[in-house]
Amino acid sequence: MKLKEMTVGSNGKIVGFLTKDRHYRQKLMRMGLVKGENFTVVRKAPMGDPIELKIKGYSLTVRKDEADALDVEIIS
Repeated sequence: MKLKEMTVGSNGKIVGFLTKDRHYRQKLMRMGLVKGENFTVVRKAPMGDPIELKIKGYSLTVRKDEADALDVEIIS
């Protein structure tokens, strides 16, 4: 599932990355988007870009390209 498909208030877990670019994956990991990390979708802009996440105790806003590079799953 892609991050942009999740609704506001839902909880998720990062399963992996959908991009093959090693440098881009490293950039995402430096931002805290690490495989196995749980997050909550706090809010989305009207057109879906950007998306605010609550991850590791802080708020992180990701752009559409960054959100499309993540493979996530919904957790309850």
